[in-house]
Order: sequence, then structure tokens, then C-alpha cells
Amino acid sequence: GVQTCALPICCNSVLATKMSMTYGDYAITEAGFGADLGAEKFFNIKCRKSGLSPKLTVIVATAQGLKMHGGTPEKLIKEKDIEGLKKGLDNLKKHLENLALFGQTVLVAFNKYATDTEEEIGIVRDFCKERNVYFAVNEAFAKGGEGAVDLANEVVKAIEENPSKPLNFTYDDKDSIEEKVEKIAINIYGARDVVFSEKAMKTLKKIDGTPLSKFPVCVAKTQYSFS
Repeated sequence: GVQTCALPICCNSVLATKMSMTYGDYAITEAGFGADLGAEKFFNIKCRKSGLSPKLTVIVATAQGLKMHGGTPEKLIKEKDIEGLKKGLDNLKKHLENLALFGQTVLVAFNKYATDTEEEIGIVRDFCKERNVYFAVNEAFAKGGEGAVDLANEVVKAIEENPSKPLNFTYDDKDSIEEKVEKIAINIYGARDVVFSEKAMKTLKKIDGTPLSKFPVCVAKTQYSFS
């Protein structure tokens, strides 16, 4: 239930890392679309090889995106639909679970639209509070920088109070390619099992025993989220 584009889609993970060897106190980077897509690659590939270890992950959510994941027709997502919103929270829940596997402290930034109601915002806020997840409303689109002050303060507070643990990767470098793919598919995407085609197995046999077998795995998938 989180958004990065014009359409309310799923989860945009933004990593905030307190730096000690650059010019600012905080460096913020967009990890990419979704905790299942962008963040997984950012952690398992980029952070693994660069030594980066983010202090906080921010998930950007919208009521419209949550309602779409909850089954609300796209043409009706600007209208109040409490039941659809609550059902859509299952999508956000999976993203939070994924980020917890990486050892990340999480803040949910609620991008507020003019059509959002205080009741809808309160439901998402309570959902986060029950899970000890930081929460802030972001009104930067409507109010500019002033509308993002509360979010910025909450980011600083989260990092100071409860910074993320050292990264816990989904797989080890020494795992086989098959094991790496299986761990991503099962633990991150929620797959029950993984089946490799005969063609894929022939290719994997060529990789086995070479330096390539120790590389991280970059899984290509659509932009669509779990639901």
C-alpha cells in the first residue's frame, strides 16, 4: 500500500543513513520500488558489496495505494473505503516483515492527499503503533518543505532512539545460485516453492564452481507487488 509513481502502487523504500565521512549529518537515498524489489536488491547486492548499513528504512504509503491492494476499484480509491483500506494493510504488513528480516528499523511516511480523511490516517497510524513502527504524515506535495518537517523530525528521532541493526542478508555468498533464488522467492516474495526449468538448470551447471557462483543474485520481476 505504498506509492512511488502517479498511480498508487506499493512500496517505495527510502534509506536514511547517518554518515560520518561526508559533508552532511544524514544521507538519504531511494532504494527503489518496493521492499520486495528495490530494497531487496539494495540490501543484498549494493550494501553487501559497498559495506553500507542503513540506520533507518522509510516506507512511503498512501491511502489510495492501500485501498487498491484491499480490492477497492481504481476509479473509487479517492473515495472513503475503510474496509478496503484495512484489507490493504496486509500488503504493508508483508513489507514490514521483509524489512524486519533485514534488521531494519522502519518509519512509515504517509503521503497525504486532499481526499484522505483523518479516520483513514488514524487507522494506518494505529496499525504502525501496534507494531512499534515509526509513523509520520508527509504533506510536502501540498505545503512544500514545511509539510515535511514532521517527517524529517521523526526520521531523526528514530535514528537516535532505535537505529537499525547491522544488516542481516537473505542469503550467504557461499550459497549456491539455486539456494539464493529460493531464499529470495520464499522469504521475500512469499513463494511456497521454486521450480527451475531444464534450460535454467543447464545454465546453472555452467556457473557452478566458477567465481560467478559467489555473486549476489539480481532477480528480475514486474513492478507489481504481492497482492
